[in-house]
Amino acid sequence: MLPAVRFEGITKRFPGVLALDDVTFDIAAGTCHALCGENGAGKSTLGRILAGIHLPDAGRLVIHGAPVRFGSPRDALAAGVGMVHQELAFCENLTVAENLCLGAMPARRGLVSRHEMARRAGAMLAVIETALDVSRPLGELPIAQRQMVQIAAAVGHGARIIVFDEPTSSLSEVEAGRLYDLIGRLTRRGVTCIYVSHRMPEVFRLADAVSVLRDGRYVGTRPAQGLAPADLVQMMIGRGLTEYFPPQAKGARGEELLRVEGLTAAGKFESVSFSLHAGEIVGVAGLMGAGRSELAHALFGLTPVTAGKVFVQGKPVHIPSPEVAMRLGLGLVPEDRKRQGIIPLLSGLANLSLPTLRRLSRMSWVQRPAERELGREFSDRLRIRGSGLASAVAGLSGGNQQKIVLARWLAARSRILLLDEPTRGVDVGAKAEIHALIGRLAAEGHGVLLISSELPEILSLSSRILVLRGGRLAAELPHQQASQENLLRHMAGV
Repeated sequence: MLPAVRFEGITKRFPGVLALDDVTFDIAAGTCHALCGENGAGKSTLGRILAGIHLPDAGRLVIHGAPVRFGSPRDALAAGVGMVHQELAFCENLTVAENLCLGAMPARRGLVSRHEMARRAGAMLAVIETALDVSRPLGELPIAQRQMVQIAAAVGHGARIIVFDEPTSSLSEVEAGRLYDLIGRLTRRGVTCIYVSHRMPEVFRLADAVSVLRDGRYVGTRPAQGLAPADLVQMMIGRGLTEYFPPQAKGARGEELLRVEGLTAAGKFESVSFSLHAGEIVGVAGLMGAGRSELAHALFGLTPVTAGKVFVQGKPVHIPSPEVAMRLGLGLVPEDRKRQGIIPLLSGLANLSLPTLRRLSRMSWVQRPAERELGREFSDRLRIRGSGLASAVAGLSGGNQQKIVLARWLAARSRILLLDEPTRGVDVGAKAEIHALIGRLAAEGHGVLLISSELPEILSLSSRILVLRGGRLAAELPHQQASQENLLRHMAGV
């Protein structure tokens, strides 16, 4: 049987970078084929070549036995190849229906038929068992729902080969489970799914076979059945990884850094109370829409608080803005790094030093030697690789971007760290480094509020876990009493 896709000697160069170097392998039809590797390995570039976004500099693509050359995503889609991007690729100012029908707007007598457009959009969402108000602007939806719209577009246009590039990076456990079920249904119908992911559990849950790229080169393909996670990591990073998560911190709990009593933000969460001590990692679990990110935003002054009290180091405080939060020693690593965590066109150093410019300045002039020294200190401490501080941060890997966002708050001497999905969209090596860093920060006396959709991450790192459900605190569990099953029951209200 002919493979659905054959990559033959695919090579792709960008200015100063050899992204892919003579990559050759096959993908069987009707299977879920995982594509793994560290950030910068070339996985997304290979997917974009298949989807018609990039042209290869050398080599060729063969689809179901026929050589093809796509000049655009429209050409690829016409040949039955679609892509679900890691970074959302839609128009946020247009409605859900307009985004889903872009390029094929239903019209009657020269005018767009809004009724038919809404009907088609609803039908495309129904295929992936998602119900949304298709008249809402896409930009008003939470990240998870925007991601589901993108998936509906790829599936709804009838592609027989679909590239999923980190599709669960913004999804909760429940929403990710729905996606896994959808991929299972697609492969049973003969659709070939190429699944790019850093997450080991979902690779082993979904994939029939796994191909690995490292530094733009093809390493090998292995059947998923019988492949040990340690062996896959070895293929990906070229070295052994003894522990994916660091040991759970067992240091003595220090002084109270943060206390929240009956905190409420109307329409987002209600009557939430908890405390956070030095040396402690408090996890926050919950389904999408439970109020996790909104709680972090309220503590950082981004969301107005309508009731309740906040105490920092025992003193009552009012936090109307991020500027006040920073003065009180709070730092926020937001869920949406691309839109809220970085300024893409500035260098890594400029991003890192933003909250400390006042301290680095003399008579309103930034002292550049002091700024560079600060950058060197935290680049070494967080192992920011390569030219991470000199380059525009948009061109860095997800792991290096996230390390720069973390370094920003360490440089600002923030003792209370609000980490919202701190390992979203980073590769397995960078994820292990960030996990170890979080453990070290707690040991050094920081208080960490860790929000994550990855329950193994929450369970491994947290000394206590708060479970939010429907905007309310449903449970508070010590590390010893928490399990994935227990957390899911509290999250779902079972």
